[in-house]
Amino acid sequence: MIKSIMRIFFLFLILFFSLSVNAQLKWINVDSLYQPLPVSVHVFKSTDTIDGKPNIAYYVIANLKDKKLLFDADTTLNRRFTPLQFYQKNSQPLVVVNTTFFSFQTNQNLNVVIKDGKLVGYNIHTITGRGKDTLTYRHPFGSAIGISKKRTADIAWLFTDSSFKYPQALNMPVLPKKDSSVKFSFTSAKDYIYQEPRSLIDPFFSKWKMRTTVGGGPILLQQGIAKISNNEELKFAGNAINDKHPRTAMGYTKDNKLIILVVQGRFPGIAEGATLGQEAQILKDLGCWEALNLDGGGSSCMLVNGKETIKPSDATGQRAIPTVFIIRNR
Repeated sequence: MIKSIMRIFFLFLILFFSLSVNAQLKWINVDSLYQPLPVSVHVFKSTDTIDGKPNIAYYVIANLKDKKLLFDADTTLNRRFTPLQFYQKNSQPLVVVNTTFFSFQTNQNLNVVIKDGKLVGYNIHTITGRGKDTLTYRHPFGSAIGISKKRTADIAWLFTDSSFKYPQALNMPVLPKKDSSVKFSFTSAKDYIYQEPRSLIDPFFSKWKMRTTVGGGPILLQQGIAKISNNEELKFAGNAINDKHPRTAMGYTKDNKLIILVVQGRFPGIAEGATLGQEAQILKDLGCWEALNLDGGGSSCMLVNGKETIKPSDATGQRAIPTVFIIRNR
């Protein structure tokens, strides 16, 4: 009898915790703290726990079809600015948020950036092997989110080259090619892709004509389903996708709403961050059809009308970064 009661009790605990893990966060509208805001832009905050851990998160939702809004990117050359410096440089826009991964040594973007329809940043397509594989190279296709002139959003895996006017896009993730060549040309990329079964890669490469694009990775949501393409993009090694960190991400809904999410982290007992899986689930719960992880950690920061949302974990208060995504109210 006692064993039966204990069995029921433990089954109840398992059910309770499984429900708490999958429960949606509750969000509070905090527009009043970030005025003035246009009617097509809103700010929400949540302090609900994530899997029992303390959490602080914000998201901005904006109507892509509002022609009074301009969705833009700004980047630097061989230097970095803090989000506040970008805010001041760009005549105090509505929203400023961090985006691409970058090199601390060279200040170089490691992901694609398109500004005013022009490629100004490129994906890194060659990663050197480690240990015994130092003479072996892997060639991934990085991901990005773009907004077209028609004000529609898309997320894709891209091949970029300075000789191309437009990136070449794939609509499905592909495992990186592994070889002994430092260079990875578009010809090599096409030859590699065309070896894949047609049913998996269709169409193959297509020109990706976007007005504004920022890259990051990995992709978190594909067609409304949480599918993290880290194995294909090689952004995080081993089990690092399960580590909790500050996060920045962007996604879009089927009804043309752009969602920008930031999760505070690295504040023990206050806000401990999220894993990539948790980040994907949050964006799915918010209604995103597709979503993309962006640079996180100490870089995660979002300003609305110049005011901070999450508190950045970087020791300086705001980490200097090479690229931001911007929403302007024209």
